[in-house]
Amino acid sequence: MEWMPIWLSLKLAAYTTVILLMIGVPLAYWLSRRGSLGKVVIEALLTMPLVLPPSVLGFYLLLTFSPHSILGSLLLKYFNLSLVFSFEGLVVASVIYSLPFMVSPVKSALAHLPASLAQASYTMGKSRLETFYRVLLPNIKASLWTATVLTFAHTLGEFGVVLMIGGKLEGVTRVASIAIYDAVDNNQYHEANQYAMVLFAITFVIVILVFIFNRNSVRGPLE
Repeated sequence: MEWMPIWLSLKLAAYTTVILLMIGVPLAYWLSRRGSLGKVVIEALLTMPLVLPPSVLGFYLLLTFSPHSILGSLLLKYFNLSLVFSFEGLVVASVIYSLPFMVSPVKSALAHLPASLAQASYTMGKSRLETFYRVLLPNIKASLWTATVLTFAHTLGEFGVVLMIGGKLEGVTRVASIAIYDAVDNNQYHEANQYAMVLFAITFVIVILVFIFNRNSVRGPLE
């Protein structure tokens, strides 16, 4: 078993999670405020990766980022950047595909916080930004942690989207899920099992950590 696909999967999951923490959490806060028709439409679009087959999403991303498309040609012309069959393309696709796993839990937690919490902070002279980072987020630590872990684990196991947008370039886009597919396709079940077991072990440890963190946040430190 080669370790490069495992490393690429971990790297992709880490990059995606960090990016989504930076853009997904503020977006979740904005969506958690009093809704409008525009927000409903945006939220519906953000939820589409949950219901669309990954191959469908991957296909449209492939068309969007293709050098022959308007966006793809502009990126190539002005930034010398091609998102098709590149690790950068995998990151962008993964951010789009995993966005609801970050936004939905955080939005739900923020929406259930009492309005008096923020109002009390404003009364004490805190700005909206300070209230968001120093008052609201600390009160949804469990949901924030769960969203982070779900995003990481979901990205770790991506297949359809990464195959469509990245293909399986060795050392560039051939992540662990693609390596498993290739091994099975070549009747190398022992190698496929090795990749699968590593991903299973990583994901299992992550899920255990989520349960431990959530239990500690509710009941205090474990005895």
